[in-house]
Amino acid sequence: MSKEVLHIDHNLVLELRDGNEHAFEELFKKYQKDVFRYVQSLIKSKKHAEEVTQDVFIKVWLKRKTLHPEKSFKSFLFTIAKNKSYDFLVKASKDLKLKQYVFYHRSISHNPIEDYLLSIEYQSLKQRAIDCLSPRKKRIFEMSRNEGKSYREIAAELGIAKQTVKNQMSQALGNISAFLESYGGITFTLVQILLLI
Repeated sequence: MSKEVLHIDHNLVLELRDGNEHAFEELFKKYQKDVFRYVQSLIKSKKHAEEVTQDVFIKVWLKRKTLHPEKSFKSFLFTIAKNKSYDFLVKASKDLKLKQYVFYHRSISHNPIEDYLLSIEYQSLKQRAIDCLSPRKKRIFEMSRNEGKSYREIAAELGIAKQTVKNQMSQALGNISAFLESYGGITFTLVQILLLI
């Protein structure tokens, strides 16, 4: 980014911080399309990308007094866009209709190379989360997910109660979720991994 662009952004952010609506409009016009394209690349839905983009700029307006003109406004903006997109995907994963719509559209409008690289990253992160489990929880988790065994079969093989297996699996999933949530605050990763396991 050129010094001139940084200088213009610096001045606009200074004015925005003071509540100048014209400065906000200028920043909106300048970055709205880029933010929209970025959000759409993450959630693969034009309709929802438009809504998330609006939320991004609403947050900018609401947080205007905390802006730091000396820092990159564009980086700040795209961080909000990423977080809002991830929050949307978490919400989508919990809402059946929204989940079907969003993840169906993600599956038909994807970039194979990007998906492959992300898949490698997610699998690696997933394995790190599993490796953090206690040996017993890890074994039960792997027997269930990797070997496809039922709780009854696991209980019989390990010589423990079926309810113990159920409790250990619940705790394992909780531990994995906590690991992923703490991993740089990447909530989208959490959604992806939980869809895989």
